[in-house]
Amino acid sequence: MARENLVKLKCSDCGTINYYTTRNKKKIKEKLEEKKHCPKCKKHTVHKELK
Repeated sequence: MARENLVKLKCSDCGTINYYTTRNKKKIKEKLEEKKHCPKCKKHTVHKELK
């Protein structure tokens, strides 16, 4: 996993960083938004990419 392609995903409800993933920044210009399970909220919420 290349370090420059690594992005953090933050829960939109509680604000905790729960996931790390990769993104090809040359091909995908917009920020990632994925619906994932938040262990703190104990439900599926939208997780958005941090800068």
